[in-house]
Amino acid sequence: MPIVKVIEVIASSDKGIEDAINNAVTEVGKTIRNIDSVYVKDIKAHVKDGKVSTYGVICEISFRIEN
Repeated sequence: MPIVKVIEVIASSDKGIEDAINNAVTEVGKTIRNIDSVYVKDIKAHVKDGKVSTYGVICEISFRIEN
């Protein structure tokens, strides 16, 4: 039976929420293999001069641990 581990990460993007999620997966993927899924716990946007400047996400990323 495979074991799955979950880590929590925060990522951001100036393009949008989807890009922030992709940034999270890309960065985690540099050091962790076997990523299975991403659960977005929270979404926020930073505002500058009355406009959204960056988007942020808090994600739980799950991955299988190799034997």
